[in-house]
Formats: sequence, structure tokens, C-alpha cells
Amino acid sequence: MAYLALYRAFRPTSLNDVVRQEHIVTVLKNQITTGRIGHAYLFCGPRGTGKTSIAKIFAMSINCENPVDGSPCGKCFACRALSDPANLDISEIDAASNNGVDEMRDLREKVQYPPVAGKYKVYIIDEVHMLSTGAFNALLKTLEEPPAHAVFILATTESAKIPATILSRCMRFDFKLIPQTDLEERLRYVFDSIGKKYEPEAISAIARAGAGSVRDMLSIADTCVSYASGTLTYEDVTTVLGGADFAGVALFCEAVLTGNAGGAFAKAEEFLSAGKSVGVLVKDVMNFLNSCAVARICRDAKNILALPDSNFAEVVRVAKQADGHGLLRASEIFAEVEQALKYSASPRILFETAVLKASMPKEDYDIEALLTRIATLEKKLEEGVVVKSVESVATIKKEEKTKVVEEPRQPALQKQEKVVESVEEDTFVPEMEAPPDEAETGGNVYFDAEYLPKKKTEQKAETSPVSVAKPVDKGDAKTVFGAFLRSLRKNGKSGVLFAICMDLNYGYEGDVFTLYTESETIYNSLNKAEHRTIITASFEGIGIAEDGFAVKLRGKKSDTFNRDLETLKKTFGGVKIDVK
Repeated sequence: MAYLALYRAFRPTSLNDVVRQEHIVTVLKNQITTGRIGHAYLFCGPRGTGKTSIAKIFAMSINCENPVDGSPCGKCFACRALSDPANLDISEIDAASNNGVDEMRDLREKVQYPPVAGKYKVYIIDEVHMLSTGAFNALLKTLEEPPAHAVFILATTESAKIPATILSRCMRFDFKLIPQTDLEERLRYVFDSIGKKYEPEAISAIARAGAGSVRDMLSIADTCVSYASGTLTYEDVTTVLGGADFAGVALFCEAVLTGNAGGAFAKAEEFLSAGKSVGVLVKDVMNFLNSCAVARICRDAKNILALPDSNFAEVVRVAKQADGHGLLRASEIFAEVEQALKYSASPRILFETAVLKASMPKEDYDIEALLTRIATLEKKLEEGVVVKSVESVATIKKEEKTKVVEEPRQPALQKQEKVVESVEEDTFVPEMEAPPDEAETGGNVYFDAEYLPKKKTEQKAETSPVSVAKPVDKGDAKTVFGAFLRSLRKNGKSGVLFAICMDLNYGYEGDVFTLYTESETIYNSLNKAEHRTIITASFEGIGIAEDGFAVKLRGKKSDTFNRDLETLKKTFGGVKIDVK
């Protein structure tokens, strides 16, 4: 006898042998037990989930003289007769190749003849969505009112393509994908039945590759059995599936997630030069990234992934180096590539472009790339890497200042003019303040050496911003206010105070530079001891002494002032009081 593929040899022969689909099996069993058999059924669902198998079992069961728990007994006259492939009481029609009007008209004529061996004549139309519009119309009336002995079972993977007029005439059952645990249990049963030795990780890998389909899983298992002469291992399954080696994919994903574009590109070229399919490679990368996400999120990740210990250790190692935003961004990029590969004439270039995009977030301007960069900087700050770079920036600035001091001394008047000129050129406009320049901050405005808190030994410097030799031009209040805000911003503790001062009004009252506010709350906040100290230090930093500035409340009158005014009016009712 010719060799039967595993998915054919282990096709279920009873409803109890069907893997999962309990919601469908229960309904069909009850209908067989009570004799309430419908005239039209529609089985919808993904491939390899048992649609055709259940249709054949159901067709045998409704004709069986003594069904056992809703399944055919296999011993009665009807069961033996229907087991013969030449019997025409159960007809299986492939709608993909018989999709014309003539085939449906022929079926409509044959359905009038009664069954020979059983009680029902069953027509199983597989892939029914492939029928043409004319074929559906030819089948419509017969499907609605068939002879009493006729039962139609329509099977499809794309129910959305079936006309509503057909759907409304059928009893619909939706099949679901098989969970991985059930696939593994079924595969162990198959391997034990044929005497094939295996590793648990190999079973998990084949079941995972089956992606919820029993037939797909058994087809892969059939190939693996032929490949491995001894015990089937995880490496054997990986080789059969045509994927890249796990360690190589781990190194590739590590380079992508850590921003090592050169390493990631070199590893990709190594895979492609070895003849790996781009589609399979993308799938391997997505599976590894998914494993990293599971390792980061789930406590029971080892049991969920069911990987060998060495492979799981690699997943955990790479997952610890990646942040959530970077992992999500890389997964989305390669998911888009998998979809685009269907329509691309240059899959290799498409994949390499995705590798560069995923491993170079600094060159990308979408929100996920920015979040990834921020997360990387935060991680480096925790590790002390950014602090080290800041110290080096501070050292460079210190050396530059030393060089300036060592220059030949100039006349005092020339030096003063030079300082005033530099301040006027860098006029600060409060309404359009720009962030610090990237050249000053090392590419990140949040980590400028001048804005980070100083060490405890430098507490005195925190309240003393970098001073200018001479005050700014007192004739221009706008320039003075801008210089004050710059000096205030350089203070490590200005924070909220800087935001408050941004909205203040300002001007000169004689020789005194005055800050105005209409809010009593803000006025009180500005005059707190700690805030007053910082403001004074900031003004001194631009050459204005403590008696050269003031903070005043004006415009909106305070509640205390209003109450006092009402008291005066009541006390001196006949006296006119002018409020200015």
C-alpha cells in the first residue's frame, strides 16, 4: 500500500477524535441524537481546523443505523457501504474547479434521485466561495428547498465572499484556530503512534510553526520525520523550516535594538549571502522580537515560549538590553516589511532598508523613534555614561576659558566694549525663546553641563550663575529682561521659578529695573526667601545689584486692598476717595 501522509493517516474518524471545536461538535451530536437534521450547513474557518473532516464524519453519522455518541459505528450496512469510495450517497465537490453554472445545474438535477445505502444524500462543497455569481444563483433555490433526503454542507475559508442570500439559508458554524497546547498533545500522540522519538522543544517548535492548523503542523512533522533518522531535535526542526540559526538571529536583533546599524547590516548580508529567503528571515526576526516581548512582559515566559535553555537565555539577554519603545518600533517595521514583500520586485533591498531604519532611530523622525532615543538616553544616564560625557564637555569649556585668560591683556575700555557688544548680539526675546544649541548640549537639550545640578562641593555655585563683567545696557529693558532670564535659566534650581518669570511684565522706574505682576499669589511666591535669593543671584550675574531691581504688584488690586477700601468708604461716607 502506498504511503499515506500523516495528516491523511491520522484524520479523525469520529467526533470525539476531533481536536477542539467543542462548540461545533456538541451541536452536531445533539442534532444526530434528536434526529433534527438541517438541510444546509456552512462551515467557516481557517485552513486545517477540521471543516472537511467534520463534514465527512457528520455525513456518515446521519446515515448510520446505530450512531455511537453522535459518531458512526462503522459496523452497520450503511457505514460499510458509505466507506466504499464508489458510493455516490456522499459526494464531495471541489468548487475551485467546478465553479460554473453548468456544474451547479447538473448537481440540481442529480439531487432529485434518492440515496442508495442510507437515509440521506449528502453534498459536501469545499471552497464554496470560489463559485461564480451564476453558479450561486443556480444553487440558490435548490439550497433553500432541497428534497427531504438531501443535505448540503458548504465549507469555506472566506465566508465574506459568499452572497448573503446563501448565508441566510444555511446553519453557520465558525471554526477557530487550534491552541498550541492542543497541537502539541496531538503531535505527541502521532509520534508515539508511529514510534518516532523526539525532544519536547522539537514538538513545541513544530506546533508553533503550524500556527493553529493541524494539517499544516502534520505536514511539517512529516518532513521532519523523514529528515531525522534518530531522535528529532529542535535544531532538526529549524533546519527543515529553512530558518536562520537561532544564535545568528539573536545577534542580529541585538544589533538592531541597540542601534548598532553596522553590525545589523553586516549580519543581514551574511544571512542573505548564505541563500536565506527574505520572507523566512523576516519571519524569524519577528518571532525573535516577539519572544523578547514575552520575556519582558510575562513572568511565565519560559513555559510560554518553550525554548531550549540556551536559546531562552539568549532571548532574556537581548530583551534586557532593549527598551519597550524600541522593541515595539522594530516589530512594527518588520511587520510592514512582511506585508510589503508580497508586492515588491526587490525583496532584498526592502529588507535591508528596514534593517537600517530599525537600527538608526536617530535618522527617523516619527514619534516612536524619538521615544526610543529618549529611553536610550535615560538608560545611559542611569549607567553614568551621559554624566561622563557631560564632564568632558565641562572640561573642554574650562580649557577654553583658561585660554582666554592667557591671552595678552587688553585695555580695560576695549574689554568692556567687547563684553557689551557680545550681549547685544545675543539679544534674548522672551516670547520666542529657543532651546540650547545642539553643539552646546551634545545633541540633547536635557543634558547640558550648565543645566545639570552641581556636586555637593559646589553648592555655592548653584546660586551664582556665570557673571558678566559689566551690566547690560540699562536703556533697553527688553535686553535686560532677556539677559536676566538667561542668567536665571542657568541656575540649577530655577525650575518653576523660570516658568513664572517668563510671564512677568518689566520696565524701568528711574534707575531701578522692576518686575511687575498682577497676581498676588505670584507676587508672594517671588518674594519667598529661596526664590528671592535665586532672583538676586541672577540679577547680580548680569551686573545689577540687589538695590538695582524690584518686584512689584500692580494692575489687579488684591483682596486685602479692596477690603481696606470698603472700610474707608464706610468710615468716611461723605468724603470722596480717588483710587489710583
